[in-house]
This record gives sequence, structure tokens and C-alpha cells, in this order.
Amino acid sequence: MVIPGDEEIRALHERYAPTREAFDLVFTHCRIVCAIAEQLLDRSCSTLDRALVRAGCLLHDIGVYHLYDPSGRLDHARYVSHGVLGHRILTEEGLPEALCRFCSHHTGMGLTRQDIRTQKLPVPEGDYLAETAEEELVMYADTFHSKRTPPVFLSADSYAASVARFGEDKVIRFKELRARWGVPDLGPLVAAHGHALI
Repeated sequence: MVIPGDEEIRALHERYAPTREAFDLVFTHCRIVCAIAEQLLDRSCSTLDRALVRAGCLLHDIGVYHLYDPSGRLDHARYVSHGVLGHRILTEEGLPEALCRFCSHHTGMGLTRQDIRTQKLPVPEGDYLAETAEEELVMYADTFHSKRTPPVFLSADSYAASVARFGEDKVIRFKELRARWGVPDLGPLVAAHGHALI
């Protein structure tokens, strides 16, 4: 499988971003998630495909750009659909399915058919769960940073408390990933980006 490099991925973000502000928000978030994932990999004895994890981190939120309206406002009501939108973008760009899945299979602790039905989510019915270790790591690393206004870092305890509203299965899943990967040291990233840690 051919994995695009950082410059190719940045060019994709620049092509799809409707504004410079959107690019800065989304691409910075993707770079932060990448730094978190690589830190967790460095501390583990894992044999994961580092290039695939890096590309997955840098691409996972590209679908967010399709949720901006012409005035630059983000459609928060349909935000959960950014994963399937990103999957479609990468498919249309001819990228391998293994990369496309990082978009559609990273949201929260994963989405199930049951989640989509009971919460009436605006995504095609299906199971969008991380299946590979690389997908799991990208999904987990993503939990430690939010693109809210202003962007913030989330401690493991903060995320654990917030994910509880989506069900006990999500709490258990996060606890499993936390036990497997540990908790990243967010201090250097907080200092580098100036985003608060909550």
C-alpha cells in the first residue's frame, strides 16, 4: 500500500479547506493527534505500522471541511457525519480503504448501528468501529484534543467523564484503550500550542 507523505496530506487539507481559519483549526488538530499517537507509540513495545498511524492521524478529520457553509460557519448539528464525509473524500481521491477507514471509524469510541438508530445520527446506518490496532490508536489519541472554540486538550479523566453520556460501553472501551496505551504527557503540547488543558 502506498501511504501519502506529510506534504501530500497537507496539500489535500489545503485543497478541501474552505478558509484559512478552517485549515488552521483542522490541520493543527490533526498534527496534535499525530504527536499524541507517536508519543504513545514511542512508549510502547508495539509493532504497529508507524507510517500508517501517522497518515491516519493527519487525515482523520478531513471530512470536517464539508461541514462549513459558505459564510464559514460549521454545521454542528451534522458534525458526527464528518467521518463518513472524510471517508468519501479519500475514496474519491483514490486512497486505499485502510486510510479511508481512519476517517469513518474514529468518532468517539466508535459508532454502532444501535448508536445511530437510538441517537438518530445523520450517518448511514452501519458499524463504524476501530478494528485494527492502528485505527484504535488514532481513535484513542483523538480523545485528548478538541477543536471546540477555543481548542482545548482533555485529560484522560475529563474525556472519561464526558464519554459516559454515550453509554457504559463507551466508558469501558475508553478504559480498555487507556490500559493498553497509557496516558500521554500533554504538558509539552499544551505549552507549544497554548490550548488549555481541562
